[in-house]
Amino acid sequence: MTAVATVATEDWTLWSTSARLVVTDPAVLPEARRIADAVLDDIELACSRFRPDAEVRAKAALFPAGALVSDTLADLMRLALASAAETDGDVDPTLGNALDAIGYDHDIRLILDDGVPVRAIASPRPGWASVRLDGNRLTVPAHLGIDLGATAKAAAADRVAARIATELGCGVLVSLGGDIASAGPAPAGGWQVLVQDAPLDPSAHVTLAEGLALATSSTQKRRWTKAGRPQHHILDPASGLPAEPVWRSVTVAAETCHRANTLSTAAIVRGHKAVAWLRELGVPARLVDADGIVVALGGWPDDDRSDAPEASETPEASETPEAADAGAERSFL
Repeated sequence: MTAVATVATEDWTLWSTSARLVVTDPAVLPEARRIADAVLDDIELACSRFRPDAEVRAKAALFPAGALVSDTLADLMRLALASAAETDGDVDPTLGNALDAIGYDHDIRLILDDGVPVRAIASPRPGWASVRLDGNRLTVPAHLGIDLGATAKAAAADRVAARIATELGCGVLVSLGGDIASAGPAPAGGWQVLVQDAPLDPSAHVTLAEGLALATSSTQKRRWTKAGRPQHHILDPASGLPAEPVWRSVTVAAETCHRANTLSTAAIVRGHKAVAWLRELGVPARLVDADGIVVALGGWPDDDRSDAPEASETPEASETPEAADAGAERSFL
């Protein structure tokens, strides 16, 4: 007798990273993918820095005086400002100009070293504190540029998972780069996830209960050079430059992917201070330092190992037929 599949998986490339969709009812996979595409297209059209027709670019000249924005952009900005408030500005949605200045001014796959030295852009007043969002009216000072890269992808994972579970009544896991969200009933034994940033990094196998999320932030991914000097995409708002790579990667589990990613990104920015901060918050977290040493906090399972992922395991948290991608990691089911 042929075994009946309990989950179905689809992988594709999205936003210069990998996307993975896993559902507990194989029959609904095509409709689940349609829902995912609709949600992701809506978010990209609202906030992509690399699409001239994206709302955040098309209305940029209007923001200093205040502009009405779509519900999608307003919701994403609201989440981004909440992340900034929770992290005392370490996750700041107004670093668009600073990212441009260090060379991240178009798709990561197209960046070439132009030989021009890095130009740091930092504001004496935290940029996010100067932003106003009243209903759908967004006001941003002219010297600031909106960049929602630190929060929108995680929010997208949450939205896709929630909408699929609600509309199709199945369990779902969504992985967008390093951001994993789940909703609805999990498979028997929970969602099995392998967390690993780079092939030779220590790995961790974890079980993600239904409705929980996981996010990884990394100083190893989205890298390029400018004037011969290495750069990465997580900026320290205080300096306008890439955060010191104290941590190769930080992974956090939380009730939403948005919050998990907020904390993992802020941990990269905080460097050594992140350990005490995450411990005080009590969230499950896994930090891998520059030498590959793992620091596990908040009840993170103590099963790290340095071998490569097994093909039989579930993902950028890693990859197999039944898994999801966790950016700095991969997920396997």
